[in-house]
Amino acid sequence: MFKKAIIKGALLSFILTMFSSCTQSSNENKSDSSPLYLDPSQPIEKRIDDLMGRMTLEDKVYQMNQFVGLEHMKQGNPNDDKENNDAQGFYKTLSVNDVSKMCEEGKIGSFLHVLTAEEANLLQELALKSPLKIPVLIGIDAIHGNALVSGSTVYPSPIALASTWNDDILYTIGKQTAKEMRATGSHWTFTPNIDILRDPRWGRVGETLGEDPFLVGNMGAAMINGFQQDDFTGTEKIIACAKHMIAGGESINGLNAAPADISIRTLREVHLPPYKKAIDAGLYSIMGAHNEINGVPSHMSKWLMTDVLRNEWGFKGFYVSDWLDIERIDKLHHVAKDMKEASYLSVDAGMDMHMHGPEFTDAIIASVKEGELAESRVNDACRKILSAKFRLGLFENRFVDLEKVDESLFTEEHKEIALSSARKGIVLLKNNGLLPLKETASKKKILVTGPNANNQSILGDWHAVQPDKNVTTIYEGIKNLGETKGYEVNFFDSGESIRHIEDSKINETAKKSEEADYAVVVVGDNSMRYKWKDKTAGENMGRANLDLFGKQLELVQAIEKTGTPVIIVLVNGKPISEPWLQENIPAIIESWEPGNMGGQAVAEVLFGDINPSGKLPLTVARNVGQLRMIYNHKPSAYFHKYADERNTPLYPFGFGLSYTKYIYSAPKLSSMTFKQDEDIIVSVDVTNIGEIDGEEIVQFYIRDNVSSATRPVKELKGYQRVALKAGETKTVSFTIDAESLAFYDINMAYCVEPGEFIIMTGSSSNDKDLKLTTLEVNNRIEL
Repeated sequence: MFKKAIIKGALLSFILTMFSSCTQSSNENKSDSSPLYLDPSQPIEKRIDDLMGRMTLEDKVYQMNQFVGLEHMKQGNPNDDKENNDAQGFYKTLSVNDVSKMCEEGKIGSFLHVLTAEEANLLQELALKSPLKIPVLIGIDAIHGNALVSGSTVYPSPIALASTWNDDILYTIGKQTAKEMRATGSHWTFTPNIDILRDPRWGRVGETLGEDPFLVGNMGAAMINGFQQDDFTGTEKIIACAKHMIAGGESINGLNAAPADISIRTLREVHLPPYKKAIDAGLYSIMGAHNEINGVPSHMSKWLMTDVLRNEWGFKGFYVSDWLDIERIDKLHHVAKDMKEASYLSVDAGMDMHMHGPEFTDAIIASVKEGELAESRVNDACRKILSAKFRLGLFENRFVDLEKVDESLFTEEHKEIALSSARKGIVLLKNNGLLPLKETASKKKILVTGPNANNQSILGDWHAVQPDKNVTTIYEGIKNLGETKGYEVNFFDSGESIRHIEDSKINETAKKSEEADYAVVVVGDNSMRYKWKDKTAGENMGRANLDLFGKQLELVQAIEKTGTPVIIVLVNGKPISEPWLQENIPAIIESWEPGNMGGQAVAEVLFGDINPSGKLPLTVARNVGQLRMIYNHKPSAYFHKYADERNTPLYPFGFGLSYTKYIYSAPKLSSMTFKQDEDIIVSVDVTNIGEIDGEEIVQFYIRDNVSSATRPVKELKGYQRVALKAGETKTVSFTIDAESLAFYDINMAYCVEPGEFIIMTGSSSNDKDLKLTTLEVNNRIEL
């Protein structure tokens, strides 16, 4: 059926295109037999004008509505008492056949959760039967690769990618993901997540890029550039969608969708800057946030959508709601009396597309016809959505070739980037000399155990079950490489469910470890959404604590008591605060959720084939009582001390060990005084004084020493990954421009104030790892 759909659809598209090309003059008169908008030789704006001239109000509003895919609907439970199920995505009032017919009638503009090329082709075939033959835009949560589609490349989770401190990796992964998505029929990814992490209790830490606005902004923009590759015109590019607008990472209690009460200053200084960089990078879509901000649901914030992002920063793309969040304006937030009012409030504020459900279109059509909502608002939204479809080439290339799908998925080139990014994102948290493990001729024994040792937990959130042959687990990676190094590597299943580790299994695992020379214990969190009852992290799975969940620490302690040296490998999407490990375990590796090739990457670090080089993109607190724990805090944050805990973090932002050692010179400035329109170069010499080659991430921070409004004790303003051979010295340079020094003053004017700035360079945000100099600004600079 689906191959026939390709042939029939492609043939019809070809006939329409050829016929319209041969009758271009009649196109100007909008001939019904050869409409101008189907002529690919015409300018896109002209095609949009022609198409919209043929559309009714209803047609335009239908383009603004999205539904879940048909197969996703079939998985829903029709006996659920909710009108539109919050997770399963079926519709009480509509069957699969009803939605199919709506697509045929041109009443659906977009779909999400379409996981196969076959279904994507079917939906496009249905849309081709509609009067105007407008293709559907298919979106998917390709958060770290198109991982919801089986057989795709699953790259490390975003928090692991952020640990690489390498923008180029994010760009490449974006480009490769776009290719895999287009091969399977999707055109639009709901990522990057450029929320700023402020509360690690939040379950979605793993899909963010960390706690720093500068780092998040740079990496988010790099990934957007990879996805869209300028204007996303073509058949191997996709639309990016930055999310969630705004401040989902700073909810009051660390739970997804909980309220946020944040000053305009903090929004401007912390949460909004990544969106400015994303817009400057050409971002074409933005998703609203579940949460409210200062009493206003994000989905109806005209200040955010229209005043700041559109009018102030020039955002040209479209907004899409998050899952059922327009409905929640009424049902959860209680600031609208019904769905009609909620829809009006959202669209009038700037929302362009609704995710997902049947009531939105009728509500908007009624609001326009009753004179409440301006039809120009609908026209504006429809034009942006149609522009995306034309630029993506969907009118000419709506179908995918099923016989070529496998050629684009999990290719050797993509596997290499998945492996390289996993290698560079692994952070060595502790090493008392135990690592790397040396080659042995005596068949030393390694026991690999722990709940995350030998399963697909390494793939993180937002993945479907992948073919086992495509996934190298931690145990498999250690066994494969360890045996070439002379080790005997064994696995013992201590229980895969983090929530239900049995005492008997703990005892049995400890006995097994007595027979080993080393025990590699793989613990952390479970973000797998298809194992919901076992899940401890990920979307909608926040935690009140930050320690190892359940009896994992008891498992580690039982093994440690045997006297067998223990190596901890953390597999987790958010930081683990467990000081006992730091105090008692000789070696700790933070692998995050390292993706398809993660087991190989961990093994290479374990045995020294790869010198670890990742750095933390977040601060790890000692316990939940220290929160908020961030590196860029205000000067008064620790004026007083806790009675029962230190004020310092377990691991600081930017921290990460290596198997070699680097030393830094003091930073040097090209000028000690900053003048407007004259950039200053900061240079620092970095030397590898160890005996093996490595890569170091050099970090550059500033502090405004005296300011009219309080400033953080330090702010990241630059970073570079530099390769250094043993004994080698390199000079690393950073540029200071006015933007580097600017902030919102006491009157919320964006400027550089005169005074002294402290310039810091080093290996982490920790004061002891930084060397300083000062820069003077003599005159105020308005920006």
